[in-house]
Amino acid sequence: MVIIHIKHGDESQFLYETPLATPVDDLVTKVVAIYNGRLKINRVGMEMEELAKHGTLLPPEILGLTEDQVDELKLKDEWGDQCIPSGGFTMNKDPVGRRNGKQPKKAMQEVLTKAVKDAKEMVHKNLVLQGKSLTMKVIQEAMNILKGAVTIVYPMKLPPHDIIRQEFENIEDLSGTQASLDIIDPTTAQVWFCGKEMYRDRKTVGDYVGKIENCKVIIKLTKRGQGAPGREPIMSEEQRKQLMLHAYRRQEELKKLNEDDDDAYLNSEWADSGNLKKSFHGLHNISWRAK
Repeated sequence: MVIIHIKHGDESQFLYETPLATPVDDLVTKVVAIYNGRLKINRVGMEMEELAKHGTLLPPEILGLTEDQVDELKLKDEWGDQCIPSGGFTMNKDPVGRRNGKQPKKAMQEVLTKAVKDAKEMVHKNLVLQGKSLTMKVIQEAMNILKGAVTIVYPMKLPPHDIIRQEFENIEDLSGTQASLDIIDPTTAQVWFCGKEMYRDRKTVGDYVGKIENCKVIIKLTKRGQGAPGREPIMSEEQRKQLMLHAYRRQEELKKLNEDDDDAYLNSEWADSGNLKKSFHGLHNISWRAK
């Protein structure tokens, strides 16, 4: 198995293990699925944090309206009256006006926040530093943790217009959002190794990275049309900092030596103004003895 360090741009994403015989097309499909899965978990996690603070999402016809406008139009959040968190709620008005303010009680808040924390840790980028690989199975387990927590707090399910429920049912509409720009289409994704594109034309991973198993390589993931990603730097950011620190210390040492020895040349033989006269009179290397 070869360990692939997946990067997007210059940013580390995750480690992925695969045999050298894996077709490049299969590699791209699986890697993109994991990449998009991580984005999905982070999106759901952020919405669940808001759910724990301010309750369910308001219906589209109310979203963005002030309380006076809602009263004037005689609109009502019927789903908000049906979807009550287990154990009741307290009112905590949403400052941005997206959610109905029916905050779950503290115990249920902890269920949601703990699930978000656990799920994010399962797919965090720090796994790269720990040497742990990521798979779709882990992505699915993290998603199940989030689903389970929401089911505990809202056994009657969330309103159909709530983004969290739409994400769980894979019917979310991300058009016009930043999230839509982050997602990579598996049909147009590209992977690069050593500055060269790995073509999806029946070639395998081994055709590009070599025939040695149990190796570790860096492969960069991009969208079509973005061009070739930048090559990996010769040294890491930490190594560069250490090199600059060493150069600075050396510079300071030389500066100190120069300051201490600014007048030291005056004791040198070549700096003696009477050196020529002494040489004519044979006065060099004379030793004096005390009587």
